[in-house]
Amino acid sequence: MVEINRKGRMRIVIDARESGTSTGRYVDKLIQYLNKLKPDHEILVLTKSHRLEFVRSVAPDFKVIKSDYKEFTFAEQLGLYRQLKSLGADLVHFAMDRQPILYRGKVIATMHDLTTARYDNPSKNALVFKFKQIVYKKVLKDVAKKSAYIITPSKYVKHDVAQYADVSPDKIFVTYEAADLIKEVAQAVPRLKDKQFIMYVGRPLPHKNLKRLVDAFIILKKKYPKLMLVLAGKMDTNYHRLEGYVTEKRMADSVVFTGFVTEGELKWLYQNTAAYVFPSLSEGFGLPGLEAMMHGAPVVSSDATCLPEIYGDSAYYFDPNNTFDIASKISNVLSSAGIRAELIRKGKSRAAQFSWDRMARQTLKLYEKV
Repeated sequence: MVEINRKGRMRIVIDARESGTSTGRYVDKLIQYLNKLKPDHEILVLTKSHRLEFVRSVAPDFKVIKSDYKEFTFAEQLGLYRQLKSLGADLVHFAMDRQPILYRGKVIATMHDLTTARYDNPSKNALVFKFKQIVYKKVLKDVAKKSAYIITPSKYVKHDVAQYADVSPDKIFVTYEAADLIKEVAQAVPRLKDKQFIMYVGRPLPHKNLKRLVDAFIILKKKYPKLMLVLAGKMDTNYHRLEGYVTEKRMADSVVFTGFVTEGELKWLYQNTAAYVFPSLSEGFGLPGLEAMMHGAPVVSSDATCLPEIYGDSAYYFDPNNTFDIASKISNVLSSAGIRAELIRKGKSRAAQFSWDRMARQTLKLYEKV
């Protein structure tokens, strides 16, 4: 059992160094909604310098502490270890699966998925990435075994982690994430006004399967010559590599790389797309598709990993390894107003079933269960 002080309050440290990243949306929402619950415990939040002000704004009742130790570094293994020891926590919640392997206090870890263990990142130095991947796999298994409990965002990841790390499923708890309505006013992307387009938003890592989406789009263009493909997300090495592939295929006039988009632009894209396409080979939850549903976009999705669990019957599924199936299923949605209307109706209902407040309450109960 965790030792608690005489007042019955635990000192809980939440590692939020991922705050502000795509994966960090989870911990940002956790902190925000935990603060609203007014827990009768002392909550300390560790985050990087550039996120201190934000975290304090969403969690004014918590103590926010600078922790600039970068993930996958010796500084994380030694510096963060010393920092945690100095804080005297009764419980530490690592909101990701990377943590100091020497730390032996009471721990809960959130494991979002096992994608990093299985897929390379061609934008990184191959040898350095492979070395870090080997270390990561060892850390992941060690974390899974030493954690009092593990949190995953889906049942799929729960069973995947249990099998991969050889731990009991009984110590793994699922807390579903949620989508949010964008509050900003919708703002049109000028190049796309009055155009028919399908879209994807997010990072262009290999497991996102975007090259195959481009190939499927080339097939679609034969039937829908005016159709455009929109790939929204901050430009990086992987997106530039994909841009080169699009040029090679002579599709540069039909594929739009938006780069970073504002919240208002993203809202407009969701509201005006003919279909949101999610071709991913591996996901832990699939938040972008749920967000698209919430804003009224019909979702055409890969049937891989957790996605059918999260989207239920509110998405139109394809085999992400089959380019022709991807093109065929997108075509079915584009050519049928009835299918699109049904997906929009079901999607809005499905997205509304998920709740950050429920996730925070379940997490707090788990803290107290330790």
